[in-house]
Amino acid sequence: MSDQDYDPAAHYDRVLDPWQYLLGEELHYGVFSSTSEALPDATAALTQRMVDAADLSPGLRVLDVGCGSGAPACELARTHRVAVLGITTSQAGVESAQARAVREGLTDLATFECRDGTNTDLPSSSFDRVWALESAHLMRRKDRLIAESARVLRPRGRLVLCDIIRRREISFQEVKDRRADFVVLRSAFGDAHMESLDHYTELAERCELTMNQVEDLTDATLPTFDRWRANATEHHDVLLNLMGEAALADFVRACDILEAFWLDGTLGYGLVSATKAG
Repeated sequence: MSDQDYDPAAHYDRVLDPWQYLLGEELHYGVFSSTSEALPDATAALTQRMVDAADLSPGLRVLDVGCGSGAPACELARTHRVAVLGITTSQAGVESAQARAVREGLTDLATFECRDGTNTDLPSSSFDRVWALESAHLMRRKDRLIAESARVLRPRGRLVLCDIIRRREISFQEVKDRRADFVVLRSAFGDAHMESLDHYTELAERCELTMNQVEDLTDATLPTFDRWRANATEHHDVLLNLMGEAALADFVRACDILEAFWLDGTLGYGLVSATKAG
């Protein structure tokens, strides 16, 4: 598939249902305090890391960029009484998130719309927090994501971002030699482009955001892949119906590939937060 043919929204529409079995309800990595910790506890711990970095308080207005199934947005609304607008380019994601807000009685605080995080068409200085949980790696123009986040933030507002990161340079020859692995990763997880924590810091500072926190969570997120593979085994028959044998096999293989990248220092996971002057 060429870059011109790839449609990230269509990919997400296709994987949303099976990912809720594979990745868990929150659809993101976990931060593990022990190798035996359950995935839901670890994903909740990652969400809490972001909450702490965001310094949330009741009444704040939060923009959730790449809102997934709406689980984190609804949790923020329920627990912290913040008003959350979740955005995604996936119509299936919007519909799933809206249904969740209805089920949980949170439609007064959690709303969801189809918008692009790099060009939201939302008013400037209209949010107290921008929350980007594992959405940046799917956006090629991360400079536009950070610039747009800075634009919609109010003075003294804060951007909090968690994502897969690149921890070393990958040579063209290595990409060529491992082309089959990268094809599997793209098939399973979409057209991802990882950057380093230093790059996110540079982009934030270029937009006159002051860094509050930069944290490498690579080691703590490593057990995630083992849990995802276990979910693939536990829900095998359901997943075959939802995604087919080839896609399920690609997902399991992608977990093996990512785990190897974590272990050899190629890829990892990080958190950054930054505040707008005011």
